[in-house]
Amino acid sequence: HIEKAKELRAIVTPHYNCAQAVVIPFAQEAGLTDEQAYNIARNFGAGMKMGSVCGGITGGLMVLGLFGVDDPATIKAYYKHFTDHHDGLLNCKDLLAVSAKKGEVKKTHCDGMVYEAIMAVETILKEKGKIA
Repeated sequence: HIEKAKELRAIVTPHYNCAQAVVIPFAQEAGLTDEQAYNIARNFGAGMKMGSVCGGITGGLMVLGLFGVDDPATIKAYYKHFTDHHDGLLNCKDLLAVSAKKGEVKKTHCDGMVYEAIMAVETILKEKGKIA
């Protein structure tokens, strides 16, 4: 899944937002086409296009939902993973502000969030027996 996400994030046109780059690598396993996944996640990049919850994180939630994972304990643990690793933050604009203060390039930060979301989702899906 990570390799597919890296391929997507390297493409300039069309641009694959963070949510799309998380959802598309899992699409076919979940019974969707890449195009359907692209369209479903279209409005979730850049924190739902308003700096809200990171597109990588929301993309991960979409993937978990596609595989029927929605129990509150798992979702809470998923959020906790990110808040524990990102100063308690989930919102795109806040995560980017902290990243910029550290001198990190925006694309590098966003790519990292995508890959982190994919790894977290893969772990959950494997633990739940949803993927091999």
